[in-house]
Amino acid sequence: MSRRTFLVSAAAVAVSAGPLTAVARAAARAPKVLVIGLDGALLTRIKDADAPNLDALTAAGLTAPSSIYANPLAPTLSGPGWSTLITGVWPDKHNVKDNTFTGARFAQYPDFLTRVETAKPSLNTYAVASWAPITDTVFSSKVDTRVSTPSAEYDTGTTSRAVARLRDGNPDAMFVHLDNIDHAGHSHGAASQQYLDAIRTADAQVGQIVTAVRSRATYADEDWLIMVTADHGHTDAGGHGGSTLQERQTFLIATGPTLAAGSVRYDVKMPDVAVSALAHLGIAIDPAWDLDGRPLQQPVPDDFDTLRGQLQARVDETGIPAGLLGFTHTPPAGWSVDNSAMGTGGVTEWRGWSFTTDEFWTRAQRDQSRESNIRARNVFAVADGDEWNDKALTGTFDSTLVSPAHPVTGGRTATLSYTTYYRQESPQKGEVLVSYDGAAPVSVRTYTADVPSRTETVTLQVPSGATSVRVRFRYTGGNNWYWVIDGVRITQS
Repeated sequence: MSRRTFLVSAAAVAVSAGPLTAVARAAARAPKVLVIGLDGALLTRIKDADAPNLDALTAAGLTAPSSIYANPLAPTLSGPGWSTLITGVWPDKHNVKDNTFTGARFAQYPDFLTRVETAKPSLNTYAVASWAPITDTVFSSKVDTRVSTPSAEYDTGTTSRAVARLRDGNPDAMFVHLDNIDHAGHSHGAASQQYLDAIRTADAQVGQIVTAVRSRATYADEDWLIMVTADHGHTDAGGHGGSTLQERQTFLIATGPTLAAGSVRYDVKMPDVAVSALAHLGIAIDPAWDLDGRPLQQPVPDDFDTLRGQLQARVDETGIPAGLLGFTHTPPAGWSVDNSAMGTGGVTEWRGWSFTTDEFWTRAQRDQSRESNIRARNVFAVADGDEWNDKALTGTFDSTLVSPAHPVTGGRTATLSYTTYYRQESPQKGEVLVSYDGAAPVSVRTYTADVPSRTETVTLQVPSGATSVRVRFRYTGGNNWYWVIDGVRITQS
């Protein structure tokens, strides 16, 4: 991967602030969006089920398995899940913690259809849901049409209403919620035949809705982005709300003009659904909205993501499935890890800075807030002194992650940005240091208290005459917690 992946120009980062311009979809074609939510659906069980319509969408476009949070951020319930998907922000912003929606910040972080109405009131918006709180509470009254399907009609009524609106109306942005997979999960468990039967039924309903899109008299003049997603998963025995990876599972299946057929990505997260819809409709994303999503049409890979093909299976960890590939100590090209002061022994996977995934790292030990690492994507770097200490060792954890040297212009400011998540226990410390042209590193930020998952920015005063900068992330501690780093970039205007 070229250095440019790490050194992203301000213009490249800002591409998420507006619609795709590189795609030469015919100007006459009207952009339209359809989001279908399958409550409680597991991607792994969709693959096991008789689901030809979802299989066809998968073959025609993008599939992106993903994972969500758990307590203390929020339980894996429908209220927080649908609020995240629909608003484009994580629960620490929209503040939905359960299915009562108490304390929700929808005025500050409204649903994506409300943003459509605000930005382009001439567009027609429509939402229909089998679970009434979605259309009664999450979507606002600014949406042109909100329908909470009567419980007696359930998903059949939701489907027929969506089909009728596509056939008889002219919606520009639609949201459709189907609930029966979740119902089957609660009643029979995700490992049951009844759950697979519910997926098959939902698949047929998705087929009816997609057929209605493609049967529109104006379809040839329309540019549809279709996204199918879920709010959470289910346990094999049935139920959700906890921190198991199965409960934390979600996914996106999407077809659209820029999405490669049969492609798979691991950098897509729940808030991307709302932001992708807005981008497709030509609505510029205002940074003041403070959204967490980014348009899936505009991927922003980083150097760590290049390591996915190099990930290894567990060595000392016992709670991680033996066949799951999820860690490596080999850094990406240009990066290095300095373990010269690192203790010996300990759990192999976490000896010094490691590169890992949510699916692997969170299974090392549940319910220690690793599930709250929501803003890192795909492969990220972690220094985990707590897990390293779970096997006999000598010394302390002292490891430094070192970036490539990057060109800068002396006498001007530069901006260092990165996604971080830091959990503290004394005498632990995280330190960010920079060095110019190989000089002694200078500390620019220190962590000695908990920092939630977020993007950090540090303004660098580049010395006169300097031509390159290198960044170091040093983590020291004993049997303490952890530090996550991802998406490291340096920009200079």
